[in-house]
Amino acid sequence: MRALCGIVLAAACLAGSPVSGQPARSADVPLAVFYTLLEDNQAAAQDALKRIGDTWRDSHAALLLEVIGFLPSRRVQSGVFALLEKASARPFNGDINGWYEWLWSIEPGAHPDYAEFKASLYERIDPRFREYFRDRPKTLIRLDEIRWGGVRRDGIPPLKKPKMIAAREAAYLQDDNVVFGVAIDGDVRAYPKRILAWHEMVKDRIAGRELNGVYCTLCGSMILYEATVGGAHHELGTSGFLYRSNKLMYDHATQSLWSTLSGTPVVGPLVGRGIELKPLHVVTTTWKEWKKRHPDTLVLSLDTGHQRDYGEGAAYREYFATDRLMFNVPKLDSRLPNKAEVLALRVAEARGEQLAIAASFLTAHPVHHDRLGKVKFVVFTDGSGANRVYELGEVTFADWNGADTARDRAGRSWKVGEAQLTGPGGETLKRLPAHRAFWFGWYAAYPQTRLVK
Repeated sequence: MRALCGIVLAAACLAGSPVSGQPARSADVPLAVFYTLLEDNQAAAQDALKRIGDTWRDSHAALLLEVIGFLPSRRVQSGVFALLEKASARPFNGDINGWYEWLWSIEPGAHPDYAEFKASLYERIDPRFREYFRDRPKTLIRLDEIRWGGVRRDGIPPLKKPKMIAAREAAYLQDDNVVFGVAIDGDVRAYPKRILAWHEMVKDRIAGRELNGVYCTLCGSMILYEATVGGAHHELGTSGFLYRSNKLMYDHATQSLWSTLSGTPVVGPLVGRGIELKPLHVVTTTWKEWKKRHPDTLVLSLDTGHQRDYGEGAAYREYFATDRLMFNVPKLDSRLPNKAEVLALRVAEARGEQLAIAASFLTAHPVHHDRLGKVKFVVFTDGSGANRVYELGEVTFADWNGADTARDRAGRSWKVGEAQLTGPGGETLKRLPAHRAFWFGWYAAYPQTRLVK
């Protein structure tokens, strides 16, 4: 484990000075003291722990929790837990999640070189990880809430312009298999969950547009984004890190980290530039329902260029089978089970407002009217449980046939399409972007969300 210090870190460990090249503030312990814990030297580690404890600040807890998985001995690990217990008066012992929840419940401040610490530590796993945290990046989220997900950059490989086949060729799919359906300007495609669960991102050209489908298995969300903003195309990938159990993307050009749920940069050079990916509509449904509506749909081929078990439910089987989380979040809300599915909505016209509607509620209420800010909308839910959301204007709907026709309260019939509702006089009501998510993941990102259940 001595090699974990690396050539750069070793110099700091031996010299006892910060790696960042900038002097630590007088009240902060230099990074070199924390790096000493990584050495296979019990006496030096105990001296380091004493120094950290003697000059304790709550901001030290984040560095200790980051390093604990890299420690060379259980004795040093036990010393770290003992120090945390003494400093915080909390009895969590070796419960990492408990310590993180305590840390996130307070305002500990941050060590001035905390970003450099993360850069130096995680580059031992993947040298490219340094790029996310170098040079004290601008950030909209707490760095101590960014946790490594256990894979290298793009270790969960995105699918780029994957092979698509006709529906009649997709013998591998069963009627009840879950697919993410996309229909844009006549280009209709299905992306089976059983494939995307292994890749979490598909970069495809649909109807002549470069689009990114981002599926976070841990939080149960599939969002389709326009990858070009203001004429600039953002080539995105999977960073290897998580924020509140939700995957963080990165862009190839600047290595900024992006929120999957908001489509915005949250750490790095692009923060504060007003960049936001435009979400497009996608529907979570069954293969039977999607191909019935769209018999000419294309669908992902099993020929992805990767060797995986693409059987239905094979990926993350144990995770989906329980309500337990793989990575904890600052706070849970017991109004729904953690992994209960909700329809998640945000609209640009009502920034600061979010809405979650329990999927079970929508199944029981196939025509549901609601609003975000001044934007009124209707949600139609079909027999497969698929939800489609349309902006209302002044129209109110009485019912729909679960397929292609809805009737408003004036008795007029409307055609239900993927892009819009079309009235008897040719008037249209546009489709709004929305996606499914696990309740815990949506609530963790937007704790002020309104819930309908």
